Amino acid sequence: MTHSHPSQRHTTTSHAAVLALAAPSLPVPSAAPTAPSPPPAMGVLTSTELNFLVFRYLQESGFIHAAFTLGYEAGIHKGGIDGNAVPPGALITIVQKGLQYIELEANNDENDDEVERDFALLEPLEIITKDVEELQQIVKKRKLERSQTEHEKDKGKEKERNEEHERRPVGERERERHDKEKEQVREKDRSEKDKDHDKEKEKEKERERQHAERIDKVKHEDDSLAGGGPTPMDVSTTAQEISNTDVTVLEGHSSEVFACAWSPTGSLLASGSGDSTARIWTIPDGPCGSNMQSSPPGVHVLKHFKGRTNEKSKDVTTLDWNGEGTLLATGSYDGQARIWSRDGDLKQTLFKHKGPIFSLKWNKKGDFLLSGSVDKTAIVWDTKTWECKQQFEFHSAPTLDVDWRNNNSFATCSTDNMIYVCKIGEQRPVKTFSGHQNEVNAIKWDPTGSFLASCSDDWTAKIWSMKQDKCLFDFKEHTKEIYTIRWSPTGPGTNNPNQQLLLASASFDSTIKLWEVEHGRLLYSLSGHRQPVYSVAFSPDGEYLASGSLDQCLHIWSVKEGRILKTYRGSGGIFEVCWNKEGSKIAACFSNNTVCVMDFRM
Repeated sequence: MTHSHPSQRHTTTSHAAVLALAAPSLPVPSAAPTAPSPPPAMGVLTSTELNFLVFRYLQESGFIHAAFTLGYEAGIHKGGIDGNAVPPGALITIVQKGLQYIELEANNDENDDEVERDFALLEPLEIITKDVEELQQIVKKRKLERSQTEHEKDKGKEKERNEEHERRPVGERERERHDKEKEQVREKDRSEKDKDHDKEKEKEKERERQHAERIDKVKHEDDSLAGGGPTPMDVSTTAQEISNTDVTVLEGHSSEVFACAWSPTGSLLASGSGDSTARIWTIPDGPCGSNMQSSPPGVHVLKHFKGRTNEKSKDVTTLDWNGEGTLLATGSYDGQARIWSRDGDLKQTLFKHKGPIFSLKWNKKGDFLLSGSVDKTAIVWDTKTWECKQQFEFHSAPTLDVDWRNNNSFATCSTDNMIYVCKIGEQRPVKTFSGHQNEVNAIKWDPTGSFLASCSDDWTAKIWSMKQDKCLFDFKEHTKEIYTIRWSPTGPGTNNPNQQLLLASASFDSTIKLWEVEHGRLLYSLSGHRQPVYSVAFSPDGEYLASGSLDQCLHIWSVKEGRILKTYRGSGGIFEVCWNKEGSKIAACFSNNTVCVMDFRM
């Protein structure tokens, strides 16, 4: 994924931040002026547009360094292309359309070699904008027109061929007949092979159909067990729309906002952006909304660069408050972790990583800070001395997420498909979990540290226990990459001990799935979004779930009923959503450089 690019508590976006890195603030080497080029012909992709499509493909696939390098060298931000107008997967769509076009041309009549060389059945614009059925109709119509004009020409050629055939010696005609027979035998062999191939394809389709039926059956049973969930149709009609006038929009960032996190103790909200700054906003206790605010919220700007110019390499990719809410840690693309006071003063800069930091977490006690980096390592920092306590070098590829199990042990996951459980002082992993077939995007321990959940580009979420090597549960119901997961703050050992423990998984298939983990079954498939879902967050009481997607919508779901209660439609993709500690306010950060805060009351 590889391929937007999370955490268990109220903070980080791990590689979510970076996956969606767009280019507005990329510095570009100056180049010699060039002569103006003529405008492109209609339906022809310009090199600028193609560069942008490749850039977006690299981002969406998770090739973060490649995207960054291309953006830098190609000057993507100078292209003037509105990224919001380009749908996800655009490059793949165009390539697929191209293949369909080639296939259509390959299926032309046998006489196609007689056609003028510059003859094209379809225009490039038609290929990109029309579906296969429409293209086939166009081809059929144009073939008909062409065949009528060539009909007479063919007649004349056929007559000439017959006359030539009659003039040929008998031996030559016999050889021709023999060749024809051989060709017929070969043709028969080919058709037999094709039949076998078709049979195999039919079997494959039947297996897929049975699989889909099984999933539907499971969902149906689970819905009935859970008291029946509304269909997606019900969802959209019953949801209450949150008005723009009831939302406080925080403006000031000059690039996408990748991460947001409420302080665990006060009314402070932190945000991290691609503009090389984090911000700490003071959110008043009163109602949100443009009409309610007498003055704009106070803000501290936490600059990750010296001087006036923003440096793209200092994008803020992840952030986390300590348990007391007195210190904020930020991770950056430059590989440095920084520690800030709640007033925005830089207290400490931690140098040791040799690549971007994607995940950063304080332990509960607050005496250690854990960071995971593209340099394949994880580091535990001693917060008394701010020195590296221990560097863990177990992964063979970038570390994407880290999460504490307790105050001295934690888990890490990577693009190498592996998960390691590590302990301070130990030189080898205390547990290794292997089973994912692709990059592991996020890991989260449940509230008691008994179970570890993981999610991957292999379309599965898995639950692991320290008591065994193989996963306890393997959830395979998603149909695309799973970007992030969250445990509910419920069950034994939490503030909500009488509610069952649930896991939420958010996927590029546009759905969120809620899993009941005692028996390992799907409780609900929440189908309200239309594009990849990058973030989910449970309310502190575990009764509600907020979700944010590239479709620009924030939905608030009833966990009990599996339906949308409220919806806010923003004007940019959403990278992260989070609740304040009281569960009375929700914040979301957007690709249009804003952070939005809204009240939640039922």
